[in-house]
Amino acid sequence: MSTQSPSEGTKPTALGMRQVEGREWWLWGSAVVVTLVLTVGILSLTFPGFHLPTDAAYSLNLKEWVRGLAALVLLFDIYTVYQHWQLQRVRRQLAEREQLFQLITENAADMIAVVDRNGQRLYNSPAYQRILGYSAEELAATSSLDQIHPDDRTRVLQASEKARDTGQGERLEYRIRHKDGSWRFLESTASAIRSAEGKTDGLVIVNRDITQRKRAEEKLAHQSFHDGLTDLPNRALFLDRLQRTVTLSRRHSDLKFAVLFIDIDEFKVFNDSLGHAAGDGLLIQVAQRLTASLRGADTVSRPRLGDNREPLVGESTLARPGGDEFTVLIEELHNPSDAIRVAERIQQTLALPFDLNGQEIVLSVSVGIAFSTNAGAEAQDVLRDAEIAMYRAKSTGKARCEVFDHATHAGAIKRLQLETDLRKALELNQFRVYYQPIVSLGNGQIVGFETLSRWQRPEGLVMPGEFIAVADETGIILPINRQLLYDACRQLRSWQALFPSDPPLTINVNITPKQFAQPELASQIGNTLRETGVDPSWVNLEITETIAMSDAERSAVVLSELKALGVHLDIDDFGTGYSSLSRLQRFPVDTLKIDRAFVSRMDADPETHEIVRIIVMLAHGLRLKVVAEGVETQAQADMLKDIGCELAQGYLYSRPVAAEAIEQLLRDNRAASISSPRAKAATSTSA
Repeated sequence: MSTQSPSEGTKPTALGMRQVEGREWWLWGSAVVVTLVLTVGILSLTFPGFHLPTDAAYSLNLKEWVRGLAALVLLFDIYTVYQHWQLQRVRRQLAEREQLFQLITENAADMIAVVDRNGQRLYNSPAYQRILGYSAEELAATSSLDQIHPDDRTRVLQASEKARDTGQGERLEYRIRHKDGSWRFLESTASAIRSAEGKTDGLVIVNRDITQRKRAEEKLAHQSFHDGLTDLPNRALFLDRLQRTVTLSRRHSDLKFAVLFIDIDEFKVFNDSLGHAAGDGLLIQVAQRLTASLRGADTVSRPRLGDNREPLVGESTLARPGGDEFTVLIEELHNPSDAIRVAERIQQTLALPFDLNGQEIVLSVSVGIAFSTNAGAEAQDVLRDAEIAMYRAKSTGKARCEVFDHATHAGAIKRLQLETDLRKALELNQFRVYYQPIVSLGNGQIVGFETLSRWQRPEGLVMPGEFIAVADETGIILPINRQLLYDACRQLRSWQALFPSDPPLTINVNITPKQFAQPELASQIGNTLRETGVDPSWVNLEITETIAMSDAERSAVVLSELKALGVHLDIDDFGTGYSSLSRLQRFPVDTLKIDRAFVSRMDADPETHEIVRIIVMLAHGLRLKVVAEGVETQAQADMLKDIGCELAQGYLYSRPVAAEAIEQLLRDNRAASISSPRAKAATSTSA
């Protein structure tokens, strides 16, 4: 804290030693003077010529005087020796203290200095050289003020003056230059050295090197606001910078900005196929490309005419909020089209192949853009708008760029509310299983049921078309369908006991895209079948044609795993996709379900009737059963029966109904099946 240079030869107990030496000189001087005076007095009384002749009585008194003076000299000398012994004892104590002080300071990790009342350093511990790298000569040749960081010098000077004036030092942190040119952080405290009169004779200053602690604090602060994988700003820091920009734009209406929300398309596929370590490596490379693309103020430039290179936008902030998402804040935007060009440049940059451990990876990104149009919007609102626009880009085909608008916002809010309501419905057990009968066209008997989800809200029933797609996209469909399969299997056991038949009643359960993508799908279904005690041969799993054909190789593997459980496999909505019957030979399927779009027109359109006939014929050629969906009229049922279709379902037989209505439906169906042969037999007999 002192601005004076240290003196190497000065000892830490210099103040006390000088006091002892001064007192010793005074003692010896006083002893010599008193001894000389008394000696002269004795001589004046004893030597001839120094006194008048006297009688015997006078001589006796003179001898007493001489003895008295001699005794005084002796006593004073004894006192002097005693005082000298006391001073020697004090000197030894000071020496011991000095030795202890040196032992402590020379081995202490902290830098210790002693300064006098004028700020002159009387002592520097060896830690100065160990910590700062300067030798004693180098410290003596320079002022410590020269080594203190320019931004901290004023505070150090003020603290030094306060410590000298008041005798009370305050804790102070400042930076000081190491010999190698780097900066070290010191924590300094000062304690007063007071005289007997209570005055400040000097200060003991202890400087502690807190560089490592400061570095750790800085690192912790950095980690709190930066992504650990890419070292980019995280969501918290991005929102902080965005909020500052939002606040600034309110004060300056001409300041425009935009937020880009970037999401890697199908990143989960990369993670699942290459592994999480490779996925992390890919994210790092993406971050590096984005950083290079957005570096500096020349992110985008005007279309150049000659050498005109005037930049269009100001600084950009790139961040990684999490996962495979990145955000960009473009400040000082001159034209909204500039943000779109930035997004397009990002897409072009990331479209170039990535080299990942020698493997070439090609990816695309969807980008959402939100502008500073709403004066009342906060940072969270702008970021949310950009994210909504990004999701719209994904839903319209991916690898696209979309700009946020309020219609998109309204739709996103509605969807978000639907997602929230779906999660609450799952917690409240509001989902119900409905059943639609599947009927044998040969005898009209109910042979099974297709299970369908219904959402029973307090205000009414919600049909699947209103929530199934969102539930599948968000993954909420997984627990819904797990519960549906469990409940349907238990219900099937109950109906089989009440209405025995040969073969037994069956259930059809739909498999959604999200379910089909799960690696553990077969094991989950197998566990449910074992828990409920249902024979796998009573369960038909329906997979749409589109799901089965989207990745034929993987579909073949998944379908084989399901088939190994002993269940039957149906291809649902056949005819609406892009498959052919010949391609189905690769899959271990048992049944085709003709889509209702064909069945509903077959009695009015001969061409559609012929298409259905050919499908049935080819399916039988592949030894597949056929179920016709959407049968609504008896004419349609008769046509299907005539062309050899075995099974049908539709409103002609029953709408999907709750389990409570199925028992009566089964009773009526069984009764009709029994009475029909009797009626035929009676007619034959009467004839």
